Amino acid sequence: MDEAQILERLRESVVNLDIEEVKKACQDALAQGIPPIRAITEGMAKGMDIVGQKYEAKEYFLAELIMSGEVMKEGMKILSPHLKDSDVKKMAKAVVGTVKGDLHDIGKNIFATLMMAAGFEVVDLGVNISPEQFVEAVRNHKPRILGLSALLTVTMQELENVIKELEKANLRNQVKVIVGGAPLTEEYAKKIGADAYAPDAVAGVNICKKWVEGE
Repeated sequence: MDEAQILERLRESVVNLDIEEVKKACQDALAQGIPPIRAITEGMAKGMDIVGQKYEAKEYFLAELIMSGEVMKEGMKILSPHLKDSDVKKMAKAVVGTVKGDLHDIGKNIFATLMMAAGFEVVDLGVNISPEQFVEAVRNHKPRILGLSALLTVTMQELENVIKELEKANLRNQVKVIVGGAPLTEEYAKKIGADAYAPDAVAGVNICKKWVEGE
């Protein structure tokens, strides 16, 4: 089986949400001497792009988006140990987390997985993260992008609190803030001073790509 066929299998296995096939295709890619970075960027990540398009076209729904992320993760487990530092030209660093008082992580996890597939280096802080913890993470990791998730109306206020704390720490102008979550709107994001609102994970990644590529 040649290189093009293996890369095609990697793409298809992600689109078809087939964990067993992605594992086999990753092993075959390594056996054929395909550089792991190519297996990721030209194989699985292209598959994630197609899944994203299907999601936007309403052919796929949240369940498929979650599953494709799981398929990608399984493939990464096989390929990651074979990556050399020199292979990975990361697009930019992003810190993501769900705000204080909120334990929802599905949307954040999908966003983080898609960001990684797009080549971002992602630091996932988890859930129930206080404004001070976000500020500390921005100070330590120096990300270009901060992704904040809030899934409850009662935790929406925390998004604004994070932005205020960043301002107090003189870090606000060093990072682009993107917010997402079911109760949010474009208007609310503008009102609290966020740089962008992501109606879903796919749209969020596209916004982050534009920010980085537009430099």
